[in-house]
Amino acid sequence: MSEDKRLITTRDRQINIIFKPSSEQSASNLKNDVKQLINQTETFSDIFKELDEMIGLDEVKELVFQIYATLQVKRFREEAGLLTGSQVYHMIFKGNPGTGKTTVARIMGKIFKSMGVLSKGHMLEVERADLVGEYIGHTALKTRELVKKALGGILFIDEAYSLARGGEKDFGKEAIDCLVKSMEDHKNDFVLILAGYPTEIEDFLQTNPGLPSRFPIQVEFPDYTVAQLIEIANKLASERDYIISPEAIIKIKEHMNQEIQLSLNFSNARFIRNLLEKAIRHHAVRIVRKYNQPTKQDLTKLIPEDFLINDAANSLKSGFSNFA
Repeated sequence: MSEDKRLITTRDRQINIIFKPSSEQSASNLKNDVKQLINQTETFSDIFKELDEMIGLDEVKELVFQIYATLQVKRFREEAGLLTGSQVYHMIFKGNPGTGKTTVARIMGKIFKSMGVLSKGHMLEVERADLVGEYIGHTALKTRELVKKALGGILFIDEAYSLARGGEKDFGKEAIDCLVKSMEDHKNDFVLILAGYPTEIEDFLQTNPGLPSRFPIQVEFPDYTVAQLIEIANKLASERDYIISPEAIIKIKEHMNQEIQLSLNFSNARFIRNLLEKAIRHHAVRIVRKYNQPTKQDLTKLIPEDFLINDAANSLKSGFSNFA
């Protein structure tokens, strides 16, 4: 057996590879081996960079890294001739809208593809209407077709509990039964991720005795804090070459605190993204109305006036009236 050793060390989710080739290993083989592992490492580095750049979600990031580490150690054990066994990676994502569930699911697909768990790594996102048919037998057909399309990747069902809301005679139950069977028939061919509100997901898992045991990984996606949402706002603005003024940040904070108190279904990062997109449109109207030749600062700075949260429609209407 070759004495070549590859040691992967981790620190704060950073990956370092140390090569220890044996004297018998040819220079050509070593070069190819090094090239292969470096390319692999760059892939992992890109994946984890994408994940780490997401605001918050520390526990989610740690779990994702645990899954990666488990898969990597499995490789080492196989090379050492040790027993590895098979693991199931079907998951439950619990969290309110806009907490990063869909984005993390896509990243998981990339990780599983990189580690050889999934052949494609793509994500197929579906909902109740995609699974449930209109007549007996139609639902099973639709569900099997979607599972077939998801093979080699991830089947992501948002608001999965909607499948169980129609009662005993509803075809949603047929979709659930078909999914349970597919998880057994294709347990190593795709990963099923069910996502939705925490309470509703828990109730959903009780609708079929075979469901809970088939999801060994359950992930909580907490709501973002106001400070994290402001960080997200600044990040989204910076990615589009905009700067949110300190005065505008204060206005956003006040509005978010009100929304969080009044709304039962606050949409987290989705709310921030929509708020920023509206502000950019209002900013454009303000610039066109006010400047013939705006400066670079004028074109990039978002001020409180651009975040017309309550009277946006009136603002746009008055903007167009200037061209009448």
